[in-house]
This record gives sequence, structure tokens and C-alpha cells, in this order.
Amino acid sequence: VQLVESGGGLVQSGGSLRLSCAASGFTFSSYAMNWVRQAPGKGLKWVSAINSGGGNTRYADSAKGRFTISRDNAKNTLYLQMNSLKPEDTAVYYCNAHLPGSPISNDYWGQGTQVTVSS
Repeated sequence: VQLVESGGGLVQSGGSLRLSCAASGFTFSSYAMNWVRQAPGKGLKWVSAINSGGGNTRYADSAKGRFTISRDNAKNTLYLQMNSLKPEDTAVYYCNAHLPGSPISNDYWGQGTQVTVSS
């Protein structure tokens, strides 16, 4: 099982980034997917979620109106389009795969991608 995030980097405040998470080794289309981030010195914070079919999405208040989560089940890939980035969005971003009905201890996690937003 692998979740590999990419697309992070350094961007100026107000800029955009598109994160990707490539999944392999499990039935991607059966899993709900999440983006979770960890700012320097802080704990994990949930950012956004999408259901297995892609028709239902949710966002943390901090992401609403600026971030868009999407998935391509044919490509086994999850995305996070991030616009109007702010310095407080600086964090390591992780993708998470959760099989509905299973304990979260069975979730899969990627290694993370660093997003740094300069002011």
C-alpha cells in the first residue's frame, strides 16, 4: 500500500498550489479520502474530505472557499487545489485513506508534502 503526495513547495501569499496523492496497493475507489495538515510545532489538523465516489466533499472552515478537493478514481489519485494561500497554510500536508466502517487504526497515510507560504 502506498500513498504518495506531491505538488508542495514555496509560494507567495495569495498564490496557488495543487497537491496530488497517488494511491496504489488497495481499492482506491472504495475509500473515503482526507487531506490533513500539520503546521510547525502543532498537531494534525483535518483540512478536507471526499467520499469514495467523489460526490460529497467537506471542508474545515479555514479551507472553505479557497481549497477544492477532488479525486480521479480511474487514475487512483486525490487532489487538493489550494488558492489564495496564506502564511498560516504553511504545513506538511498528508493524504489519508479511510475505509468506511473500519477503525481509523486501519487507515493509510502518505509521507506528506511540505507547503510553505511566504508573506
